[in-house]
Amino acid sequence: MGDLPGIVINGVSGRMGQMLVRVVGESAQARLTGALERPGHPWIGQDLGRAMGGADLGVVVSDDPLEVVATAHAVIDFTAPAASVDLATITAQARVVHVIGTTGFEDAHLKRLAAAARHAVIVRAGNMSLGVNLLVQLTKRVAAALDESFDIEIVEAHHNQKVDAPSGTALMLGEAAAEGRNVVLETVADRGRDGITGRRERGHIGFAAIRGGDVVGEHDVIFAGAGERVVLRHIATDRAIFARGALRAALWGQGKNPGEYDMIDVLGLRAE
Repeated sequence: MGDLPGIVINGVSGRMGQMLVRVVGESAQARLTGALERPGHPWIGQDLGRAMGGADLGVVVSDDPLEVVATAHAVIDFTAPAASVDLATITAQARVVHVIGTTGFEDAHLKRLAAAARHAVIVRAGNMSLGVNLLVQLTKRVAAALDESFDIEIVEAHHNQKVDAPSGTALMLGEAAAEGRNVVLETVADRGRDGITGRRERGHIGFAAIRGGDVVGEHDVIFAGAGERVVLRHIATDRAIFARGALRAALWGQGKNPGEYDMIDVLGLRAE
């Protein structure tokens, strides 16, 4: 076990954090060596397993990333933009793979992540599942095949605790559609409609977000033409798919050159 890559999980008390603990704990390819939470969190100083309501795991929850990351091979991080960016500075110094599933980054955040990636591997994706990343590739190909007579709408649904919209996955799909049509998403995105909006702009890519209940994640990419529609859909029913994808990314990143990567790279889906 001691030879297996050591994984640190940031934000262990959250939905994804606890799922990651379980997935890494069940893996025969990695071992859990650290658990991080924000300063002041009630789990700090407790054994992680006991904090989660189970048996001791021998890993104490810490609020000191410098100490915890120093002995790790990878950090998996589904938290908040500011927290992920701050942690990236530390993972870069330690030359540790940083897998980021956090969404909602602003341009200033992305610039700091790019700076960190000059020193270490960062794998960042709005969605870590195999199915979604296949959907991204399909979206790009269909968008390239269908001209602007087909309107593109992206509809996503998530649980009522999600704080950002559109989802990171929806934006990934929008970027793929825009790339397929050789346009810049920011110039054609319609991210909110309310009131008298006027007719739909030809060539624009629309987004709609649904929030409710415990929906794990649903995404539709709709290509609507005259007399026909093409709908690409992915439905997630278990967030373990994201945790397994994140662990796969952490293992894939071992030995890679510093840089920014995504799940398309991890899964070998990038077109030549």
